[in-house]
Amino acid sequence: MRRIAIYGKGGIGKSTTASNVSAALAEAGLKVMQIGCDPKSDSSRFLMNGKRIPTVLDSMRTGNKEYVFRGFNGVMCVECGGPRPGSGCAGRGIIAAFEELDAQGSVDLFDPDVMIYDVLGDVVCGGFAMPIRSGYARDVFIVTSGEEMSLYAARNIATAVSDLGASGYAQINGIIQNSRGIESEDEVVDAAAAEMETGVIHRIQGDGEVQRCESRFMTVIEGAKDSEMANSYRTLAEKMLHRSEDLDKIRTSDIKML
Repeated sequence: MRRIAIYGKGGIGKSTTASNVSAALAEAGLKVMQIGCDPKSDSSRFLMNGKRIPTVLDSMRTGNKEYVFRGFNGVMCVECGGPRPGSGCAGRGIIAAFEELDAQGSVDLFDPDVMIYDVLGDVVCGGFAMPIRSGYARDVFIVTSGEEMSLYAARNIATAVSDLGASGYAQINGIIQNSRGIESEDEVVDAAAAEMETGVIHRIQGDGEVQRCESRFMTVIEGAKDSEMANSYRTLAEKMLHRSEDLDKIRTSDIKML
């Protein structure tokens, strides 16, 4: 099983990237589970056509044990959720959600080929560090633009992976550039990636197709499957699979994304 964590500053397009990668992998015939690790609980909304699914924490409060919901092309969607406003720590809520998923054996039950953790990266502590601290994810990808605050968050994430991944499990496998059209953006991001001792594996060039599809609560893979943007996400998904030397039961050489 491949376990991939996608980190990035809030608002940088991390969930859009995660959802389109999940959709592309599912389109290629893989069993994909996407776990949203953000108190906003909106990671899966474009895989679920706008439907808000019950979070793990909400289900724990009500006693309902249904945490996994099928979205586009069968992608298994999970939202960790967060505490009620003013009543607890968001990071601690994610920890509790992970512990509950483990206790219920949700991953073993659904047996995905690929797990994608969509993780808020503004603060890399507590529950937000769970995927890299506790062995849940091996491969870490960081979504950033050339904007300073996005790069600041990316550097913090890279530092956390370096420190918390000292056991040799978690590793940064590359930067995903979600371009914002700022001056010399490619060069700025390349330089930052070099500082983080990694490289840019893919550059996403927005053309309005993402916004048009998301206005209909769809990924680009679903809403504009023949578009250049959809092919860009398919290319990214294939690159992400090929980044790890340990592919377990997935043989990416047999998968044709385009």
